[in-house]
Amino acid sequence: MTVAVLDTGVAYANRGRFRRSPDLSAVRLRRGFDFVARDAFPNDQNGHGTHVASTIAETANNGIGLTGLAYGARIMPVRVLDATGAGAAPDIARGIRYAARNGAQIINLSFEFSADVTSAGIPEVLSALRYAQSRGVLVVGASGNASARAVAYPARSSLVMSVGAVTEHGCVADYSNRGAALDIAAPGGGPDAAIDGDPRCRPEEKPGRDIFQLTFLGSAKRFGLPSGYVGTSMAAPHVSAVAALVIASRVLGRDPSPRKLAAHLKRTATDYGRRGPDPRYGAGVVDAARATTPLR
Repeated sequence: MTVAVLDTGVAYANRGRFRRSPDLSAVRLRRGFDFVARDAFPNDQNGHGTHVASTIAETANNGIGLTGLAYGARIMPVRVLDATGAGAAPDIARGIRYAARNGAQIINLSFEFSADVTSAGIPEVLSALRYAQSRGVLVVGASGNASARAVAYPARSSLVMSVGAVTEHGCVADYSNRGAALDIAAPGGGPDAAIDGDPRCRPEEKPGRDIFQLTFLGSAKRFGLPSGYVGTSMAAPHVSAVAALVIASRVLGRDPSPRKLAAHLKRTATDYGRRGPDPRYGAGVVDAARATTPLR
């Protein structure tokens, strides 16, 4: 399966001052593109994109770093965010179209627009999302980290599977955006939200651990397992990885539609919070084992 990571780039190759992450297999890295620099070299200049890609596809059984959830998947690096993590809507739209046109089955969007951005302000992104859906591509997006009562765009679009974050305790994270548009939740790390009546939530105790993956440790040439990575950006690639596993397992057939795939991930999620879908956890926390169990 091919998962396109639209982000700050990925440490996918040795080139000039850049180095490939030692825990990302060269044979599982597809050709990508840099829509910020407008060239064919989407090298990461931040570390965020490499962290996201590592959650999906870090190599197993090599004695390095950790293990990607879908470690047999291939990563298509598409750089749409600059070294500071900022990006422009036209570049993001071009990246979505590029990934959909070049064989990605899943697109991961681990970023959010600011709260004042509405659908009217990003027509090119919404058009690109419709194009991706028409090509049979599932788009997964981070709900946002503003503790807001509404999911941020682009995840707020009905064309994107929106992902909120839970902590190590299984509680919704205090930063995770919520609302009716939230589809599902996954590990994002950090502190618990204060929710009365939820035994998983212990905000008065020490926060759960961050999400660790192999990425930059001080420079683009040095790799390690840095702390500080928490957020719905970290949650989204867990869902993208499970989606890749579902497609590969063929429990939904050879080529499930994005809607069928999203519905299956929600149906097999572990229900948290109040019974049934709710604005904090969506359909629940993604469950790789249940999602890949053959249907009866």
